Amino acid sequence: MLKCLIIGSVTADVIVRVPRLPSAGEDIHIDSQTLSLGGCAWNVFHILRLFHVPAVLFSPVGTGIYGEFVRNSLRAKNAATPIPPVPEPNGCCYCFVEQNGERTFLSDHGAEYRFRGEWFRLLEGQDFDLCYICGLEIEEPAGACIIDYLESIARTPFVFAPGPRILRISPDRLDRLFALHPILHLNRQEALSFTGADSDEKAAQLLFERTGNPVIITLGREGAYCCSEKLRCHFEPVPQKNVLDTTGAGDSHAGTVMACLSLGFSLPDAIQTANHVASAVTGVSGTTLSEEEFKALPFPMLPASYL
Repeated sequence: MLKCLIIGSVTADVIVRVPRLPSAGEDIHIDSQTLSLGGCAWNVFHILRLFHVPAVLFSPVGTGIYGEFVRNSLRAKNAATPIPPVPEPNGCCYCFVEQNGERTFLSDHGAEYRFRGEWFRLLEGQDFDLCYICGLEIEEPAGACIIDYLESIARTPFVFAPGPRILRISPDRLDRLFALHPILHLNRQEALSFTGADSDEKAAQLLFERTGNPVIITLGREGAYCCSEKLRCHFEPVPQKNVLDTTGAGDSHAGTVMACLSLGFSLPDAIQTANHVASAVTGVSGTTLSEEEFKALPFPMLPASYL
């Protein structure tokens, strides 16, 4: 079994459920509001834990009400980060979830996104087999130090999920990342907008030509598509009759792909398993599955000892 490193932010998510997004100047009543532990890094890390894959969560935690919430929540979940406490306040993410499950984000970035190069010395002496990074952190001014670290362990494969901010990441940083041959994981909107292609297949091919490693494009209700040296394949969706919330589905898909690869699955089996998990996440309220919800999933390819 491989050991993973998850680099990124753990956030306080303010989840606001609304019938629909208001138009400018409109006043509507919300359905509910909750505070939840989230962030791409946490969502991916949580999935790895459900699969019992060893992983290190490398995420700064600051001060203030949101920093305390994140710190206390991690402690309650028996999770920790090797990064020492940061004196700056954490921000938060406002997640507006409409009745059809679609989500819209407004983010206030704080200490959780401000990485420092010296922190990566804490990882010296540790060997990782697979890493994860998200585009939100790469876009930040301090994102260069994350790339510096990845270049220092250039032989270690990593999953790069650029996210919806892919067009905001500077071309030179993307060039540096693509030169390291990441496994790309992104959704259809991100892939098409970045490449300018008019189909999933063309977008994946263009991205593969830049990275030389698998490109996985999630397609929501239509499943997923993968382009690699030996694979050009559409993966069938797993239907979800009751979509409550799509927040975290993409992260859970990426985390499942990582977990399955760490367990020795083939890439096609990893992607199809990820479709199962991501579909299940859209059927629950929040960004992740509980252990009970995870164990209830049908995993024909996964040994029972891992559940």
